[in-house]
Amino acid sequence: MGVALEVRNVTKIYGSGENAVVAVNDVSFSVAEGEFVALVGPSGSGKTTLLAMLAGLLYPTHGSIYIDGQDLTKMNEVQRTAFRRQRIGFTFQANNLMPYLTARENVELMMRLNGGCKSECNRMAVDLLSRLGLGHRLNNLPRQLSGGEQQRVAIARAMVKEPTLILADEPTGNLDTNTGNQILELLNRRCLETRTTLIVATHSPLTCRYVNRILRMVDGTIVETSLDEEMTR
Repeated sequence: MGVALEVRNVTKIYGSGENAVVAVNDVSFSVAEGEFVALVGPSGSGKTTLLAMLAGLLYPTHGSIYIDGQDLTKMNEVQRTAFRRQRIGFTFQANNLMPYLTARENVELMMRLNGGCKSECNRMAVDLLSRLGLGHRLNNLPRQLSGGEQQRVAIARAMVKEPTLILADEPTGNLDTNTGNQILELLNRRCLETRTTLIVATHSPLTCRYVNRILRMVDGTIVETSLDEEMTR
């Protein structure tokens, strides 16, 4: 099994001098192809900042991030944007759906940007949204959807292009327990079927039932813990 993601001594500092804040502090870890990893820890521990760097949305102050053997920190903005579009699926707490596109069109867009044909993009978007319980919401705009429904559209958008790596910040945060289970089962199945690597930042013990490994963030650093230990917290 190959390595999909490798993080080497990554640090992110906001500000300078006495006002400097170290959000992520000398973090190193690797994740294998097809591995499902939970990133846990309290608010302010650095989880979202780390995810944003893994997605190429933030640039680390120090360190390197390798995805499929390619160093994101050596790419310019245009290169990172193209790489992210092709290899990385992500959904953060702010879903950032296009407000003037329907649920189906929001999902289709990610495939169209990578050169997918219209009919295939439509088929895959409809299939995935239906599996997420949104078959009756295909033609609704984001403002016509609940928060939980918007979150599921964002998850579908992250999954549909079959990326190397999916990053998700609290993907079940706005969902009821039953729907959350369905989402996690679908994500887990996608990892197994396509060897997609998945990293989920979460506060939810529910998520930890599905993962292969848990990384706990404490004050910007990472401590690996066992599944049993995490479930008893």
